[in-house]
Amino acid sequence: MKAIRVNQFGGPEVLNLEEIPKPQPSAGEVLIEVHAIGVNPVETYIRGGANPKLKLPYTPGSDAVGAIAALGEGVSNLATGDRVYTSETITGAYAEFAVAKQTAVHRLPEKISFTQGAAVNVPYATAYRALFQRARAHIGEFVLIHGASGGVGLAAVQWGKAAGLQIIGTAGSDEGRIVVHNEGAQHVLDHRQTGYLDQLLQLTNGRGVDVIIEMLSNINLSHDLTVLAPRGRVVIVGSRGKVEINPRDTMTREADILGLMLFSASAEDLREIHTSIYRGLSEGFLRPIIGREFPLAEAAKAHTAIMESGARGKIVLLP
Repeated sequence: MKAIRVNQFGGPEVLNLEEIPKPQPSAGEVLIEVHAIGVNPVETYIRGGANPKLKLPYTPGSDAVGAIAALGEGVSNLATGDRVYTSETITGAYAEFAVAKQTAVHRLPEKISFTQGAAVNVPYATAYRALFQRARAHIGEFVLIHGASGGVGLAAVQWGKAAGLQIIGTAGSDEGRIVVHNEGAQHVLDHRQTGYLDQLLQLTNGRGVDVIIEMLSNINLSHDLTVLAPRGRVVIVGSRGKVEINPRDTMTREADILGLMLFSASAEDLREIHTSIYRGLSEGFLRPIIGREFPLAEAAKAHTAIMESGARGKIVLLP
């Protein structure tokens, strides 16, 4: 089968399309014929050497979507042909076939295409965990989603709208702001505009926002803390470096800075997340949006694109 392999850490150019043996599932595992693959920023960090203990070579990716091709011994809750997405893989998602533990395989509703399914796991699981498991946002609260036009941002907008939150999104392009508004944000700001955060007091009746979902905390966190409401919460979803803050901005508001790492979620947390995702997809209030599609051979271009500004949905690879 064809798969992307990383033989050394480095830039996007280290992503090579190679021919390797098709894997086979062991006990408690399933083999998936992959129809689409979700590309996530964390995969660029790992490719660049963020986990130097990772054994080389490896195939990147966690979000594979397709149909079950074979079952390992002891798998009883799934059948060959089932449409599924993964929340983790054993052999890597950037391939024509992938092996995953049965506990990391989740059913995909019939109304959701395979390509849409590639936008489900990391974006929707991260957004759910950020809003409801970390920030514990509740109906009527004001939520600022920084970088709302990307995969996680749009998922958070949809979750928030369904939960009765007051959503304020930001995006860096006209096209991105239109998408964010269409998905349910009551207000959308241009985060490239000087002083754009000054609008928040007016939008929140002078109170500030209760929750901020932050995709680029090394740039925004120090400013975020100045626009929080009393007992506001910032959930850090992404960061590309260090940041200096004034602790008094948290003290005067009794504010919380909450880190998030999806891979740290407990088994109970994950069951709640994926049960909620299935319900949202089935009922239609979750609608995965695809921004750009690349053939598997162009994984390097996908890795470059996902780190660029102006996102408008999920970036997907097609085997």
